Amino acid sequence: MAILKETFKERADAQNTEIKYILSKHGNTTIGEVKLSQIYQGMRGITGLVTETSLLDAQEGIRFRGYTIPDLREKLPKANGGTEPLPEGLFHLLLIGDIPNEEEVNYITSNWQRRSHVPNHVFATIDALPLSAHPMTMFTTGIIALQTESNFAKQYAEGMNKKDHWSAVFDDTMDLIARLPRIAAYVYRRKYKNNQHINPNGLLDWAGNLAHMLGFEDDGFKELMRLYMVIHSDHEGGNVSAHTTHLVGSALSDPYLSYAAGMMGLAGPLHGLANQEVIKWIFDMQEELDTKNPTKEQIAKYVRQTLKEGKVVPGYGHAVLRKTDPRFTAQMEFSKKHMADDPLVQTVWNIYDTVPSILQSLGKIKNPWPNVDAHSGALLVHYGLVEYEFYTVLFAVSRALGVLASLCWDRVLGFPLERPKSVTTEAVKLWLEGKETIWEG
Repeated sequence: MAILKETFKERADAQNTEIKYILSKHGNTTIGEVKLSQIYQGMRGITGLVTETSLLDAQEGIRFRGYTIPDLREKLPKANGGTEPLPEGLFHLLLIGDIPNEEEVNYITSNWQRRSHVPNHVFATIDALPLSAHPMTMFTTGIIALQTESNFAKQYAEGMNKKDHWSAVFDDTMDLIARLPRIAAYVYRRKYKNNQHINPNGLLDWAGNLAHMLGFEDDGFKELMRLYMVIHSDHEGGNVSAHTTHLVGSALSDPYLSYAAGMMGLAGPLHGLANQEVIKWIFDMQEELDTKNPTKEQIAKYVRQTLKEGKVVPGYGHAVLRKTDPRFTAQMEFSKKHMADDPLVQTVWNIYDTVPSILQSLGKIKNPWPNVDAHSGALLVHYGLVEYEFYTVLFAVSRALGVLASLCWDRVLGFPLERPKSVTTEAVKLWLEGKETIWEG
């Protein structure tokens, strides 16, 4: 792994020099203005982070190191006989900034294979939980148990020089990503497949091996896992899972603790858990309408009923995007290629044709378009992964690529402890009266 690690450090040293120059010339330049409404309403739109790996544009969607999702599907190396990008290539891109060649991707695959052993105490810790526990509870518990293997924690306790923090974080990142498919598959087989586990296949790529250990040997499902892992991997730094990983890591918590914290955020229904809410909503609609093939008119009626009950239509709307999520489009293209006749997939398309105009008619929705969650569940159901509570675990495995690559950059650039200023409502009122200064500190 020395080649990847040394290349990463070379890029980081160059960028560190550039950042120091920018700060020396423009460190006191003001970027944007914070409104009182932003302080009270989730800090929406406040620029307060640097995340090198990706950038989310409200109109164009996510760009990974400047590359769009169509770019990734075209340019990243593929598995033998496959057409979807390998997640190993995406990780290389996030970490280094360049599209890798096939040899560089194979290098990461083989290293992750060698690093993938999970100690037995991790499985024992998961087994201590009741089968009724949510898959994300089992998954994050497994990550916490795996923290015993942290290189960073051990080296820090021995008195590591702060200039070497990045190196231990890099090694933890590689180990952790390598082990995640095994833990995720263990959770799935324990909860849903009578504890009948499947050993890893050392000849498969990272996502293909995940599919194998889950119990799905269909080449189409392996291709779906490769695409899924790429498009769910990163979404700049302000989302809950990415920001939480960054925040906890800024306290020099090791990557295991930082990632576990981020995934606990991902488990929230306003973040990653939304993917299970989408498919559940569709299943409920099918049951109430007593049909697997609801018409657009029936869908429209059910959507209005959902809204009338004060609920949201899951999978529609996004905090930043103002057009159809390119990740949704990528999944639609995949489904048209592999499962165009699937009734559930066709229902997803009919929902897409129906919902935006209804939401637009309300006059209050800034983004009536589908996000990534609106389509993913139907693809998984098609191949037989119907246990929708598990879907967020797949999201979590993918998101590791982005948040841990970013964590490597946080440490190699020496980013400090994150500590924003907070105020009280009473202080705000005094400030509005001109009696107190509250924006200092």
